[in-house]
Amino acid sequence: MATFAKPENALKRAEELMNVGQKQAALQALHDLITSKRYRAWQKTLERIMFKYIELCVDMRKGRFAKDGLIQYRIVCQQVNVSSLEDVIKYFLQLSSERAEKAQAQASAEISLDIEDLEAENRPEDLMLSYVSGEKGRERSDRELVTPWFKFLWETYRTVLEILRNNSKLEALYAMTAHRAFQFCLQYKRTTEFRRLCEILRNHLINLNKYRDQRDRPDLTLPESLQFYLDTRFEQLKVATELELWQEAFRSVEDIHGLMTMVKKSPKPQMMAIYYAKLTKIFWVSNSHLFHAYAWFKLYNLQKSYNKNLTQKDLQLMASSVLLATISVLPYDHKHGASHLELEMEKDRNVRMASLLGFTLEPRKDTREVLSRSALLSELAAKGVMTYVAPEVKDIYSLLETEFHPLELASKVQPLLSKLSKSSDKLSSASPVPEVLLEQYVPALETLTTLRVLQQASQVYQTMKMETLVKMIPFFDFSVVEKHAVDAVKYNFVQAKIDHLKGVVQFGSQDLESDKIRNHLTILAKRLNKAIGLINPPLPEKPAVSYSALSAAVEKEHKKLLARKVLIERRKEEQERLMLEMEREEETKRLKQQKLSEEAEQKRLAAESAKREEARIRKEIEEKEIEEARMLLAEAEKKKGKKGKKAAIDGDVKVTKQSLMEEALNEQQRERQESERKLQKLAKTMDHLERARREEEAPLIDAAFKKRLEDDAIFYEQQQLLAIEQGQQQHVSDLAEKNRLLRMLEDKNMFQAQVVSRRKDEFVKLKTERDERAAQLKLLRKQERERRRKMEYYRRQEEVRLVRLREEEAARKREEEETRKKEEAERKAKLDEIAAKQRQRELELEQRDRLAKQSFSPPPRSEAPRSEEPKSGKYVSPLMRKKFEGDAAPAATLDREAPTDRWTSLRNDYRAPPLSVDDRKPAPFRPRAFNEDDHPPSAGGDNKYMPPTRRYEPPRSAGDNPPAAAGGGKYEPPVRAGGGRYEPPVRDSFDGSRGRSDGPARPRSVSDSRWVKS
Repeated sequence: MATFAKPENALKRAEELMNVGQKQAALQALHDLITSKRYRAWQKTLERIMFKYIELCVDMRKGRFAKDGLIQYRIVCQQVNVSSLEDVIKYFLQLSSERAEKAQAQASAEISLDIEDLEAENRPEDLMLSYVSGEKGRERSDRELVTPWFKFLWETYRTVLEILRNNSKLEALYAMTAHRAFQFCLQYKRTTEFRRLCEILRNHLINLNKYRDQRDRPDLTLPESLQFYLDTRFEQLKVATELELWQEAFRSVEDIHGLMTMVKKSPKPQMMAIYYAKLTKIFWVSNSHLFHAYAWFKLYNLQKSYNKNLTQKDLQLMASSVLLATISVLPYDHKHGASHLELEMEKDRNVRMASLLGFTLEPRKDTREVLSRSALLSELAAKGVMTYVAPEVKDIYSLLETEFHPLELASKVQPLLSKLSKSSDKLSSASPVPEVLLEQYVPALETLTTLRVLQQASQVYQTMKMETLVKMIPFFDFSVVEKHAVDAVKYNFVQAKIDHLKGVVQFGSQDLESDKIRNHLTILAKRLNKAIGLINPPLPEKPAVSYSALSAAVEKEHKKLLARKVLIERRKEEQERLMLEMEREEETKRLKQQKLSEEAEQKRLAAESAKREEARIRKEIEEKEIEEARMLLAEAEKKKGKKGKKAAIDGDVKVTKQSLMEEALNEQQRERQESERKLQKLAKTMDHLERARREEEAPLIDAAFKKRLEDDAIFYEQQQLLAIEQGQQQHVSDLAEKNRLLRMLEDKNMFQAQVVSRRKDEFVKLKTERDERAAQLKLLRKQERERRRKMEYYRRQEEVRLVRLREEEAARKREEEETRKKEEAERKAKLDEIAAKQRQRELELEQRDRLAKQSFSPPPRSEAPRSEEPKSGKYVSPLMRKKFEGDAAPAATLDREAPTDRWTSLRNDYRAPPLSVDDRKPAPFRPRAFNEDDHPPSAGGDNKYMPPTRRYEPPRSAGDNPPAAAGGGKYEPPVRAGGGRYEPPVRDSFDGSRGRSDGPARPRSVSDSRWVKS
């Protein structure tokens, strides 16, 4: 594998090899470069290499090389430059098409590709048959020239479609390639390749839906992608109908319907018109006349609704086609007397066809009620299609469907059928159907006329002669009429029996003997009941029941029946539900079992495949060894000239390769020794012969040498004389030439001097210019060196400056980080110290409260009950206590003195009552949360613990001053939440890890409570 430093070198090397005729080497060099992992980045040179590579592949018809190169190039430019890949593929298609067309143009005549399969290899029998056939040599040579190029063109289409499949960036090119492949199949009538092409496109779509996580996968929900795929399928449908591949056309219709179902979007009306137009052809060819009529009805409605360019004539022809297609359907179906399996298959087929036509049917219901001849005729009458029908078509419909003429029906219909061929005509360009052929319905209408004659005759006559029946139906002879009559009787359309012995046709009910046997018990029971009635006559009837009782009984019976019906319906629904559940469970079990069986089958097949592969390899090795043994044995036999050892291989005792090799080595050693002995003997014999020969030839050699010396002396003297004579003659001629040229010597010297002088001046001028250019170039190079030195100096200075700035920035960040860490540590230590002090103060407060509780003693109660004295256990202010104890102070004095001792009295009135033992239990320390009176948290927004700004204030005595009111007004005591007795504050737990409280803060004491302004 050749390696190149640059892709340009590979391109030059390939061009050099092409110039010397080594195209294979050039192709291999470019292939090695393209498939190499060194050049996976796209560049313009790779595109030029790909163009050259494609040219070589097309010239040499190397399709495999072209595919490998395009796959590698797709990997290179898939995410970088997809347009380059598109250009290369278009160039590939263009070259392949041009070479195929050129090869066909070089042929003497138009060559038809009569090869069954372009991908099949030439078999030996085909080659022998082509040479022994009567085909002319010129035509054979033309075929050999054209066929390989068309094979390569078909391989090109397949390669390009495989490379472009399921790529959202190359959808347009994929669709264009598919269209060109369709046109290739249509132009050269390649049915096999067309089927293979449809299968390829179908597999691509299946893989697109299967692998949904693929990169660059086309999204069919986008309108552009869906339109590309629909255009491709519609082109496929058109080509299939033109090639008359109706099975492939039907599969194309299913592909289009699958796309529409998948994306849940309907294509444009123009495309749907083409869809229904092709369906009419497919259903007519498949003898599905009912679905053919429905397809025509769909096409007619679509064109009438969306196509405003249709003329009145086009509407009349289309309406006539719809009506004729409808009445061409046989008036009976083929389900009478069919087996259950056939009915289920027919139902599935009808559901499938109805879905293609745009009808949604439930498989459980009978589709005959939805899609039938009578339903379609009713739909035509309701939609007003009859108003657009041609008069002769309307007359045919009236005769065959509404009127009753058993004897003259066929004679009246026949002239109308002859007019249908004259009514056929081409439609305008606005219609998707180019031409309407009404005469195609004539055979079906003749069959329908025959059936109507048989039906109407069976209603009038019981017996009719065959000759009369044949005269009544002039379309067919009696054998065809008999065939139609048998089908009508088979499917229960008419009741008739043909008696060839009497030459008559008997109409009416013709029960078979089996029917009588089936009903004979019923007949016997009826007759026995009649006999019993004659022997024992019934008793006289009872008097009539009154009407009211009878109606009540009827109503009661009706209600019972309704209740029974409801009960039956419920039981049926329950039974159906149970059946559905059982079916679902059975289906789940079946699927699970099927999956397990499939996995087991796959494992078994894989094991069997591995065993077969191992046995095949072992057999191949044995066969190879036996073949090598045979070759060694044959070689040994050839050398020895013996034939007897060959049976050792085919006999019971098989000769192994090792034994044959040992035997061959021994034989070779024996042969070598024998040849050495023979050589020694031959050498001795040759020595004796050579010695005798030399002794005999010595005198003869001496005599021949002496004679040769004499002859050489005579020849030398003759040559010397001849040379002297020629030299004298040459000297004389040279002197004459010299004398002739002497007269031009002066002119020659003058011309030489002029040329030398002119060239000297030119040389001096060129030298001066060269020196000037050299000096100027030297100056420019010097300036360039100076500029580069300065730029390098500036660059280095800038790098040094940037490095210094980065170091300073890093040092500054380190210092800031250290400072921040130091401040954080100091702040944390300070907070820990404040928390410790706070805990210490709390402990002191608890100790002080305990001491105060122990020293407190309630005042003694008076023995005389007083109605106005407060109850024990409540807090009593000093002012009220003096009043109750009867101190010597009138009320007026108290009223006057109250303002002077206002702060003391208020403080005593609202002092907190003594706490109980349970309420005095210390609570864990918890710093209070911030409120409106405290300082706000830091600007950083972090909820860190901050010590309280208010210090603890113990309870003041009566002479202390109260705290200032928050608003400057009159002091108001703290408002209690419940309005009852004072409850001490509850301490919350302190969250030391987070440094904040879990609940609202409480006041430290009564004096630390909120002051509320009235």
